[in-house]
Amino acid sequence: SVLSRYENQITILSDYLEEFPETDEPVWILGRQHHLNTDKSKLLLDISARLWFTYRRKFSPIGGTGPSSDAGWGCMLRCGQMMLAQALICRHLGRDWQWEKHKKQPEEYHRILRCFLDRKDCCYSIHQMAQMGVGEGKSIGEWFGPNTVAQVLKKLALFDEWNSLAVYVSMDNTVVIEDIKKMCWSPAQSSGVAHSSAHLHRHALGQNKNTAGLYRGWKPLLLIIPLRLGINHINPVYIDAFKECFKMPQSLGALGGKPNNAYYFIGFLGNELIYLDPHTTQSFVDSEENGTVDDKSFHCQQAPHRMKIMNLDPSVALGFFCKEECDFDNWCSLVQKEILKQQSLRMFELVQKHPPHWPPFIPPTKPEVTTTGAELIESTDKLFELEEEFEILSV
Repeated sequence: SVLSRYENQITILSDYLEEFPETDEPVWILGRQHHLNTDKSKLLLDISARLWFTYRRKFSPIGGTGPSSDAGWGCMLRCGQMMLAQALICRHLGRDWQWEKHKKQPEEYHRILRCFLDRKDCCYSIHQMAQMGVGEGKSIGEWFGPNTVAQVLKKLALFDEWNSLAVYVSMDNTVVIEDIKKMCWSPAQSSGVAHSSAHLHRHALGQNKNTAGLYRGWKPLLLIIPLRLGINHINPVYIDAFKECFKMPQSLGALGGKPNNAYYFIGFLGNELIYLDPHTTQSFVDSEENGTVDDKSFHCQQAPHRMKIMNLDPSVALGFFCKEECDFDNWCSLVQKEILKQQSLRMFELVQKHPPHWPPFIPPTKPEVTTTGAELIESTDKLFELEEEFEILSV
């Protein structure tokens, strides 16, 4: 409790220490431009509207016997949650949605928050992310890098039918337009057998609801581009292009920070990056009986932190969200115009066709029966019952 009070005092002090300077330079936050001299309050409202995920304590032990706090190791996972949460806000509420303390929020907002609560049955909880990370070679309690978090989100999204995101994580600093369009336009399950299995699986989960858009139309795209922008320090040649990404209307910011110290970067002012810091330990918060969430601790209400861009660790991951195909086409045009055309050393490549020397691209699909750390199906007996039921119905 003494440590908790100390952390809270530091947070309050940061309001004064981190105040923005007086300047005519614009501030860019996730594709929106703000001017400190004329709309500083709008800037702070825009920042406080972002969902802020931090270390938590006193949640149920991960895996039943694991840690009940992620303090000291979960910062990159929390940053990944923040980037994904921003994508979900853009998907359901729009980029211009604002949060105000004590103001009633739409059901979609609380449903988004419930996706990230620290419970094993929430699809993007610290439990699910840590246990999915085991498949990426990370022990529970081990620190993640930006690319590992991106791979974990990509896998967990396959089980999230409500948001129905297509998550594309680029390989070898290359974004392939053809592959993204194939993934976003392909049905979640292409064959009748797979469709039947998905139906059974949703029935077993108690989620056999109308999931409009799951089998047709453009699936909203979460695009994550892991990058290495130098060897030990960021190469100055990349700085302008890196900053340009925060100006794009599709921007979800960037994951990165310093060695073993992750931050969620949401914008910049001059040569300083603006970020949300997950390194505050708060108590576990659960949803109320009516499904709402006491959300005061999920929004940072102090002036945000800043750091010089040259102090950034070169290992980062950029995030972008394209709700419609036209958003992705616009993003491709902006990349060609603002990032690729003027770079002698390109931050990443954007190509039209799948490279012939790469393995064939197969859009990822949800395994027919699996778990992600929480038990998705109570028992195999239950699954067999459902399969028999389906066979009878089919006959």
